[in-house]
Amino acid sequence: MRNFAWIALAALGQSMVIITGGIDLSVGAVMALSSVVTAFSLRAGFPVWLSIFFGIAVGAAIGLINGFFVAKVRLPAFIATLITMSISRGLVFGWTRGWPVRDFPDSFRALGFDLALGNFLLPISLVVTFVLALLVAFVMNNTVLGTYIFALGNSERAVVVAGVDHVRVKTLVYVMSGILAAVSGLLLTARLGVAAPTAAEGYELSIIAAAVIGGASLFGGEGGVTGVLLGAAFVQVLNNALVLLGVAANWQTAVIGVATLIALLADYFRRRKILQED
Repeated sequence: MRNFAWIALAALGQSMVIITGGIDLSVGAVMALSSVVTAFSLRAGFPVWLSIFFGIAVGAAIGLINGFFVAKVRLPAFIATLITMSISRGLVFGWTRGWPVRDFPDSFRALGFDLALGNFLLPISLVVTFVLALLVAFVMNNTVLGTYIFALGNSERAVVVAGVDHVRVKTLVYVMSGILAAVSGLLLTARLGVAAPTAAEGYELSIIAAAVIGGASLFGGEGGVTGVLLGAAFVQVLNNALVLLGVAANWQTAVIGVATLIALLADYFRRRKILQED
């Protein structure tokens, strides 16, 4: 359930980006960079709340940069986010010199602990995940912004003709993706008690897989919060099952890739059938 939270939070932001017809490859690096910034802030003596703010602000800044290059400069999302992924990961290794950052105050570590409800332990990370999932669901289903996000994925040209500021909407989506990835990284760091430069390395595939398996179409215009949560749960259960079966880590990545490919092919043939019927 804890590992599900790291994937689900980042996948929520990723799904919004995918619904607009884009992709965000920087989420794993943002998780690591936000963690390191928060860790150094804590080590410098800043209050916990302010250190967390710095970490989330870094995620928002990376998202803003992604949004600017994708929406304003019109770079392909794959290229723009790949560049920010490389820069973010490079900054992490440069600042830490490849060494993990440790020794956090207990008040920060508490975010990685459990809530005791009688004899039942509920991970705080899971509570945060479901609270943010409800907020994302509200935005996507009950606000004008959510309508614009779906409309961008279905027909960006129609949105432009309607007079909507599509640049602002698309940029905001990448900012939200960066914020959710940053929160995910902070919760992961609080649980492990260490901000490692290699944190969340390779998470990109699992996060995208969770969104796609959960129903977010890479063709844009489709997706939902419930599906993303189920997709994240599926990916984590699959990962755990492979570990219990003794499957090597390299093969685990291949299995996740195959699962993502199957979901993509299913989406492709479903859309093709709909177009033929129309």
